[in-house]
Amino acid sequence: MGRNTRKRRSPLAVRAVAASAALALGGGGLIWANYYASAHEENSSPNTTKAAAAQVATISCPDVGQKLPDVPNQARTEVDGELATLDQQITDAYQRLTTTRDAQARDAQFVQNSILQPLKDRRSAIIDRIKLEISRVGGTAPDSLNTLAGCNATTADQTQAGNGGQQQGGGQATASPSAPAGGQQQGGGQQGGGQQGGGQQQGNGGQAGNGPVAADFVDITKVRPNVPQKARTRAGGSSGTFSSTCGVNANKKFNTDNVIVAPGVTNGAHHLHDYVGNQSNDAFANNDTFAAAKTSCSNQGDKSSYYWPVVRIQNGTQDFDQNNDGGGKEGNVGQIQQAKQAQIKFVGNPKSKVVAMPKFLRIITGDAKTTTNGLANANAHWSCTGFENKVQLTTQYPICPQGSSVVRTFAFQSCWDGQNIDSANHRTHVAFADAQGNCAGGFKAIPQLTMRLVYNVPAPTLQNGQVKNAYAVDGFPEQLHKPATDHDDFINVFDENVMNKMVNCINRGQRCR
Repeated sequence: MGRNTRKRRSPLAVRAVAASAALALGGGGLIWANYYASAHEENSSPNTTKAAAAQVATISCPDVGQKLPDVPNQARTEVDGELATLDQQITDAYQRLTTTRDAQARDAQFVQNSILQPLKDRRSAIIDRIKLEISRVGGTAPDSLNTLAGCNATTADQTQAGNGGQQQGGGQATASPSAPAGGQQQGGGQQGGGQQGGGQQQGNGGQAGNGPVAADFVDITKVRPNVPQKARTRAGGSSGTFSSTCGVNANKKFNTDNVIVAPGVTNGAHHLHDYVGNQSNDAFANNDTFAAAKTSCSNQGDKSSYYWPVVRIQNGTQDFDQNNDGGGKEGNVGQIQQAKQAQIKFVGNPKSKVVAMPKFLRIITGDAKTTTNGLANANAHWSCTGFENKVQLTTQYPICPQGSSVVRTFAFQSCWDGQNIDSANHRTHVAFADAQGNCAGGFKAIPQLTMRLVYNVPAPTLQNGQVKNAYAVDGFPEQLHKPATDHDDFINVFDENVMNKMVNCINRGQRCR
């Protein structure tokens, strides 16, 4: 993971538009272009999300990175570079989409002929290079890669209706905080979303025109309990915990990189991250960098990196990154919120003992691109203090009652393949245990990282199908700031002695820090 300075992986020198498309895991996403005219907006006060009166165009591209679970190690640096090029191509197509509105109005085939077909041709060339790079080191690329070149244009209404399986005006995808949402529709949501099914703004809403909309919010007091009972720890299980106190990013360490999915790519995440723990995480960090870094954790044996997208209130505020890549230039606007609590705890397995995590293990939980990929890998859990044991939301943000705070909860994958610290698609080397705690396929139970982030954000209000003072998680503009896109990242840089202490505490049923 050394520094890679290839020209094609550099950020854009010039941004032609106010927001650009970006990709979480390489080569896939939705591109949006907002066509509403500000002169025709209603309720256009700065703290009210805007109702777009005209059409919003979108382009949906398959996620190539998710189809590459078995790239040989010798080819991963090159493949990462090609995936970054796919990202760049979609950004370029988005820019063309937003700067050719007159031509599109005159020619119904303009988008297909001048944007989609050239994009497909360029993507095909990069996919061919990916296949070549894999085969050159003795690997075999999936035959299906060539079918991923084409992208589709959809209307704003289609985007809102599809939205990765998100139901509008009600049904809430839910899951236990210790398991992924997986797209389960358990019928536990608020009927009508607390808005009689009509609380959706026209277009994509949001202070920057890319969400959220009123239907993304629900009064948590009106949602039926949906949290299943946890599995009971059996004989041979591990019931202990190990906590690490690493602060709430009081150091203001932010960047829009993601060294796991886009090593060597500045602004590889295209949205802003909070960082606690390791203080040297950026696009060009490698294992040696992490090992030599300082840490914000009180236990200096924990140099692990914990990072997640920031939450913002869309109240008209222009924060420090309003004119930056990954910030306002890419639709991430509003006042950045610092968590008042960031609790990090590692827990055991109800069925078995746990083994030590390998140093530099990388885990991503959740999916920043559920609007593109659907909810299969969603692992967002939104709730309010006082409701966490009763209601967890995946596809809606909670509106908390007075005196209650917004809570984001993450429970990471807790089964490891026993060999790899990462995988080409950043998923297949780890997995979730089943409801009883079983790790499938020869995977081994490891301490499960759980995180709880608490925020004091003012409660949004819903009126006439619009949301005022909306809050939203940072994300890629084409993902419309949907709550299901929430995700969290971890790189294990525990000292070996501290990791062994963690394992012993958990296996003995102790509470340690």
